[in-house]
Amino acid sequence: MSETGTEAPGADSPAAGERIAKRIARAGVCSRRDAEKLILAGKVAVDGTVLKTPAFLVTEASRITIDGKPLAEPEHTRLWRYHKPRGVVTTNRDPEGRQTVFDVLPPDLPRVVTVGRLDMNSEGLLLLTNDGGLARTLELPARGWIRRYRVRVHGQVDPARLAKLANGVTVGDQKYGAITAVLDQQKGDNAWLTVSLQEGRNREIRVVMEHLGYEVSRLIRVAYGPFQLNQLERGMVEEVRGRVLRDQLGLTKANIPAPPRGRQAGTAKPAAGRR
Repeated sequence: MSETGTEAPGADSPAAGERIAKRIARAGVCSRRDAEKLILAGKVAVDGTVLKTPAFLVTEASRITIDGKPLAEPEHTRLWRYHKPRGVVTTNRDPEGRQTVFDVLPPDLPRVVTVGRLDMNSEGLLLLTNDGGLARTLELPARGWIRRYRVRVHGQVDPARLAKLANGVTVGDQKYGAITAVLDQQKGDNAWLTVSLQEGRNREIRVVMEHLGYEVSRLIRVAYGPFQLNQLERGMVEEVRGRVLRDQLGLTKANIPAPPRGRQAGTAKPAAGRR
């Protein structure tokens, strides 16, 4: 085999092709980052030529091999709703050795990535997909999707202070965008709020509530854009039907598989320390 480091001409588009690492990821072999590592290790060839760089575009006609074995056809785009429990981290590998979402997902799921994150002590709706490109698209604030949460805080909540969050708030050197926060119930020194935001930065709700003097004791994401947690039980996974994907994500019917028959939901393994 010969070797090449030359990038195919044109942009990463259906007409010109797509990045080789993206194609490998869509085939369900590994993540795009790990695909790039395979390429740099000289394990990937296109039309008999070993690649030296992931900066290479391929088309549907390209013959791709990994360690000499043909690459499988790209998987159809799929999306799942998952009720993440407390006590697991949303990462592939945790340097501290804590249990991750991927440790407790049902074993019959294909390789998936998460759409955004929930911190270890947060729970509720987490979207999963087998399409890394779709995950990045759904995470973008420019998409305009609202994330909605049920939040329990400790303290006597002032609704007027919550209302001011609609203008954004600065905490330290961090400026946060508009947040809609409504007091649902005050019972003693604890209160339940409904909080909606578009940006969803790391620990945003916890940081902002602490800034107001309210300690968050529970945080549950109940909606991500048009997708709802509803009655999905903790630890359960349920695939979103093809028609919903087409309606909400603008995907073509050709990219969506037929709805799976039989069981629609799987139960994740128990999370260590889950309450």
